[in-house]
Amino acid sequence: MQVSVETTKGLGRRLSITIKSEDIKKAIDKELINTAKKVRIDGFRKGKVPLKIVEQRYGASILQDALSDLMQQNFIEAIVQEKLNPVGAPTYTPTEYKDGEDYTFTVEFEVYPEVKIKDLDKIEVEKPVSEVVDADVETMIETLRKQQGTWKEVEQSAKEQNRVTLDFVGQVDGEEFEGGKANDFVLVLGQGRMIPGFEDAILDHKANDKFDINVTFPEDYHAENLKGKPAIFAATLKKVEELELPELTEDVIKRFGIADGTVESLRVEVRKNMLRELNATIRNKVKAQVIDGLVKNNEIDVPTALVEREIDVLRQQAVSRFGGNMKQPMDLPKELFEAEAKRRVSVGLLFSEIIESNKIKADDTKVKSLIDEIASAYEDPKEVLEYYSKDKKAMDNIRSVAIEDQVVDLLLASAKVTDKNYSFSELMNQQVA
Repeated sequence: MQVSVETTKGLGRRLSITIKSEDIKKAIDKELINTAKKVRIDGFRKGKVPLKIVEQRYGASILQDALSDLMQQNFIEAIVQEKLNPVGAPTYTPTEYKDGEDYTFTVEFEVYPEVKIKDLDKIEVEKPVSEVVDADVETMIETLRKQQGTWKEVEQSAKEQNRVTLDFVGQVDGEEFEGGKANDFVLVLGQGRMIPGFEDAILDHKANDKFDINVTFPEDYHAENLKGKPAIFAATLKKVEELELPELTEDVIKRFGIADGTVESLRVEVRKNMLRELNATIRNKVKAQVIDGLVKNNEIDVPTALVEREIDVLRQQAVSRFGGNMKQPMDLPKELFEAEAKRRVSVGLLFSEIIESNKIKADDTKVKSLIDEIASAYEDPKEVLEYYSKDKKAMDNIRSVAIEDQVVDLLLASAKVTDKNYSFSELMNQQVA
C-alpha cells in the first residue's frame, strides 16, 4: 500500500491510496470462494458450483465487494500509519479498475484540530458576591402570597397592579385594523404587555368610563402596516379589580408544602430555596465568563462535521421546545444555529483537551454534592438519591456535570477574578434580563 496525504482546506485532508494488484487478486479470489459457498444455481448442489460459473455470473459484484472491503481496510491502515484522527464519515472517490494493475483511490475527510491550551491567566471573571437578607425573604413571601391571592372588584380608579377588563376598538388613519378590537379584554396594569402609552391611558379611570387611548406603534412593531403609525383606541372600562392577599394562616402556609404550617418554618424554607437559587446563579455566571474567556483566548478551527451534527441537535431542541407550533427540524435554516453550534463544538474540544491533559475524572465528593443539591429541591430527597443510585444513565450525566465543574474550577484557579457586590434582587433581576 502506498499513501500520500494532502491538506485540502483547514482541517480537510485527502489521502491517495494505491493497492497492489496482487492484493486485489487475493481479495477477489477470497470473495469468489465465499460467494461460491452461498449461491444456488440450478443443476448444482449448494457449495458445489464451479468457480468459473460463479465468476461468470457474479464476477462484477464480487469485484465491487472486494474493492469496497479493500478500500475500507487500507483507509484504516493509512490513518493509523499517518497518525490521522478523522472526524465524521470519510468520502471515498473510486477510480476505474483495470484488471492486473494497481488500483488507486482517494478519500477525503476532516481531522480533529490540534488543541494547545494557552493564556489561562488572561481569562477575566467578575464574581458576583451576594447574600439573602431578611428583607429579601419577606419580599419572596409577599410574592408567594400574591400567587395565592384573589381578585376582588373595587369602585376606585384604576392604578398600577390593578386588573382591568375593557372593550376597545382601534383605528389607524380613520380605519379599523385587524387585531385592534377586543371585548372583555383582561389586563394587569404595570406589566408592560401592551404598546407604550396604552396602559398609562387607563390609569385613574373608573368602571363604566369611556375614553380614547392615543398611542403610536413602535417602529419595530411586528405588523408592517402599523409600524410607526399613530392610533386611537375607543375604550370602555368595564371592571377594576384589586388583588386581595391571603393572611398567612396555617392552612395557607401548608399550601406551600410547609408541614407544620408555621410562619417561621415558611421563612426557613423560603430562605433555603433562595440561597440555592442564588448559589446556582453565581455559579452559572462565573462559569459562563470562564468559558467565554477560554474560547476568546484559544481560538481553534472546528470540524464542519461536528458543527453540522450540533446544528441537528439544536434544531431538534428547538422543535421539542416549541412543540407543534414549530416546523420540522430540517425546515429550520442552519444559519439560525450555526454560531451557537460552532461555539459548542469549540468548547467541547477545548474541555476535552483540558480533561485529557490533566487526567480529570469525576470526583465522588463533587458528584454526591450535585445529587444532594438536586435532591434538596424535592419534598422527599430520599427518592431522588435512590433514583440516581439505580439509574446508570442519570449517574453518568451527573458525572459529566461534575467533570465540567472541575474543569471550570481548574481554569478559575488561573483566571483574574474580581468580586462585585450585588443585592439579591439586583442579581436575580439581572439573571432574568
